[in-house]
Amino acid sequence: MFKKLYLVVAVLIIASMALSACQQAATPAPQEPAAPKIKVCQVTDTGGIDDKSFNATAWKGVEDAMKELGVEGKYLESQQQTDYEKNINAFIEDGCDLIVTVGFLLGDATAAAAKANPDQKFAIVDFAYDPEIPNVLGLVFATDQAAFLAGYAAAGATKTGKVGTFGGIQIPPVTVFMDGFALGVKYYNEKHGTNVQVLGWDEVAQTGLFTGNFESTDDGRQLGQTLMDEGADIIMPVAGPVGLGTAAAVQERG
Repeated sequence: MFKKLYLVVAVLIIASMALSACQQAATPAPQEPAAPKIKVCQVTDTGGIDDKSFNATAWKGVEDAMKELGVEGKYLESQQQTDYEKNINAFIEDGCDLIVTVGFLLGDATAAAAKANPDQKFAIVDFAYDPEIPNVLGLVFATDQAAFLAGYAAAGATKTGKVGTFGGIQIPPVTVFMDGFALGVKYYNEKHGTNVQVLGWDEVAQTGLFTGNFESTDDGRQLGQTLMDEGADIIMPVAGPVGLGTAAAVQERG
């Protein structure tokens, strides 16, 4: 009798355990809240987000991070230099994890914001601080080396013996391109006994042609026409979207 009772109790215990296990398996485990996305925010210079230059390539990096790393990305375009501080502060208030400013001209505004907000992380294209600012990563490149190759190639390809260059604003990230271009031409002349001339820039005197902006395609067209009138058959603008005006002038000349 007692053996039968024990057997029944044992069966009930086993059944209750099995039922409990089934209920636990059927109940989904609580989901942990998703980690918030990292927010990366870019402030352009006056060349705009589609400048075919540093603004555009910096934004391409943000877009790649959005696709591959799942970050959130956004940008603000600066229409004029007085927008730099305003746009940076807007992104600080927006809670951006990283603010990327693009261009040498944003150096002062970025430094001021970084010092006022030491917990905010920044990166800036085309500027390096000395002394360094702890919460700012300066992104600079050996662009003179690429421009050197362009100058060497231009000297080897010219039919008129004259090549040209001009800049947007006379600041180091612009003139370093022009220096490299001129030195590439000079090196070609030394190696091949030629006398190709560089119009628009003297790397020794640090004087040359500049539009004074990075926006006006009309200025680019005008300087392109001037350089062609002086005999240049290859032109390297260093002025962001301004160079599109030069390209149009070259196409018109055939």
